[in-house]
Amino acid sequence: MTAWIGLTGGIGSGKSQAAAEFASLGVPVLDTDQIGRELTGEQGKALPLLRQAFGAEIFSDGLLNRAALRQKVLTDEKAKKRLENILLPMILDETIRRQSRYGGHIYGIIEIPLLAEQPDFQRNINGVLLVEADEQTRIVRVMRRSGLPEEQVRQFVAAQADDRQRRRLAGEILLNNGSTQELRQKIGRLNPYYQARFQHPTP
Repeated sequence: MTAWIGLTGGIGSGKSQAAAEFASLGVPVLDTDQIGRELTGEQGKALPLLRQAFGAEIFSDGLLNRAALRQKVLTDEKAKKRLENILLPMILDETIRRQSRYGGHIYGIIEIPLLAEQPDFQRNINGVLLVEADEQTRIVRVMRRSGLPEEQVRQFVAAQADDRQRRRLAGEILLNNGSTQELRQKIGRLNPYYQARFQHPTP
């Protein structure tokens, strides 16, 4: 039976790059954000529920206007909760369905950015790997890739759990303030550790 590691960390910490490094080693990787994008993409299963909950103003030419929805939930806690109540159960169900495809592997990775905030996702994993980077490094990374202003990026950071909350869940912590090469080396050391750990689990 495949063991699953929840890969988490704050925005800009380097979770996706870490997941890509695991995938390059042949480890199965599931991305809950990607699953969410599929559910809210063209003809996505979540679109009728989102239209019912938030109205036509979050749609443009029949497609979800992600920026409009993001702005709505960033400034309205009730709207954020409504969005979570729609999407999270759908993402969790689809994640569990996809996990069943990888029964022949020793372990796999599930990238779950909001693992600390969403306890339901903690039930179907066997461990947690936290990717950390200092806050300014994270902000610069997000600004560089998104083009968003620093003030808005800081809003995203503030809306997430802090590192203390994530550390309480973590079995392993991977510091990622450096280069991609340094991250690759760290993942290369974690891979045999996880293989040995889950090949011969502790009774």
